Amino acid sequence: MRTLHGEAPGRGGHCQGAARASAEGLALKLRLIANPVSGGDARPRIARAAALLRAGGAEVEVCLTQARGDARRLAAQARDGGFDRVVAAGGDGTLNEVANGLCGAPVPVAFLPLGTVNVFALETGIPLELEPACRLAVEGRPRRISLGRIGDECFLLMASAGWDAAAVARLRPAVKRRIGRLAYGVAALEVLLAGPPPAIAATLADGSRRSGYGVVVSNARCYGGTYVVTPAASLESPFLEVCLFKRGGRLAMLGYALRLALHRPLLPPAVEFCRVERVELAGAGVPVQVDGDAWGTLPVVVSCQAEALAVVLP
Repeated sequence: MRTLHGEAPGRGGHCQGAARASAEGLALKLRLIANPVSGGDARPRIARAAALLRAGGAEVEVCLTQARGDARRLAAQARDGGFDRVVAAGGDGTLNEVANGLCGAPVPVAFLPLGTVNVFALETGIPLELEPACRLAVEGRPRRISLGRIGDECFLLMASAGWDAAAVARLRPAVKRRIGRLAYGVAALEVLLAGPPPAIAATLADGSRRSGYGVVVSNARCYGGTYVVTPAASLESPFLEVCLFKRGGRLAMLGYALRLALHRPLLPPAVEFCRVERVELAGAGVPVQVDGDAWGTLPVVVSCQAEALAVVLP
């Protein structure tokens, strides 16, 4: 992990010292945790974001991530570092790490969407343009939202298992940087050609069982962009919404994908919906993705952690 100017951070998590933006009163103290390769080369946008935040009256410390886990560690350090807010600049993966670092803490997080898809921004109405997003980060009020939990990690949006997670696992970073969102379509086509997905078993908290050939456990309505899989999901609900895809095979997968692409609702009996506080998912070797990043394989336990994170929202 390095600072915006490339120097290594000092002890205690210091990344880049910043003079106060205003001599009058106390400035809002922000730690800006930024992914320099988000959406391609994000360095110019990160530099502009820091300038906009300072122009808005904030004292800003800028930290650039270099490897997976950096954003989570830097956010966790900010819990006791005297920061008023943490600003995550990057995609949904960067925000996911920051959320894991701040889960259960009073320090709020603001989001500057610099990624390829930015589902959390689409879900919440956070501006995609840098200037209004920076203004919101400084002036907006935080609200507490629920998080999903899978294993020992939290997620903001969703966890899923099956063909979509298999596509995420096939994503090649170089291709994603070159062609953006089209990379997901390429990976999905590869999964489709590979054959039908294996069955997945879901056990609810009351012991009842469900099954399908894919499952999405959602904390939010939006999925992979503006597509809606679980219309009843809410970031402020103490429950997660589960969508089980009841049909397997290539034609079924194509049908699901087509309905999503046309923004048509997924309806029973092709899918089954459940509202849960906790669900166990099983299926030998079935891949899992969390907030758009490959996570591992089944079996897993997914649960809801209510009011776990303070987020600056419109």
